[in-house]
Amino acid sequence: MQQFTTRFTIATQGQGLYEFTRDVQRWVQDCGLETGLLTLFCQHTSASLTIQENADPDVQLDLTEFYARLVPEHMGWLRHTMEGPDDMPAHIKSALTDVSLSIPIFQGRAALGTWQGIYVFEHRSQPHTRSVVAHVTGQ
Repeated sequence: MQQFTTRFTIATQGQGLYEFTRDVQRWVQDCGLETGLLTLFCQHTSASLTIQENADPDVQLDLTEFYARLVPEHMGWLRHTMEGPDDMPAHIKSALTDVSLSIPIFQGRAALGTWQGIYVFEHRSQPHTRSVVAHVTGQ
């Protein structure tokens, strides 16, 4: 059994989904494992991770719009407002989504479906640099 870790850094430009599937697949292949488990962990409370369709960019736009409507900014009852009107809604969106993902490694690759991509889901309006820690274990 072998283990490897790395950190992916993803620059975001505001709310939306930012794909980094190719970087993950390249790293998994470089680890040289045939079978195992990949874990990804987002080190932030106002961004999250998701696996989503990567064939049609309208999917990412629709998801961003859905969450903006589900959790709008400027909700008068929010207490945590010191970091701007988008901060607490970003925390709520992060709580509704995932900060970690587990993906099997099969035949030396992350076992994603044909149209699946791995994304950082940025919930803040301003650009950020997001860190995602990756861990693989396998043989």
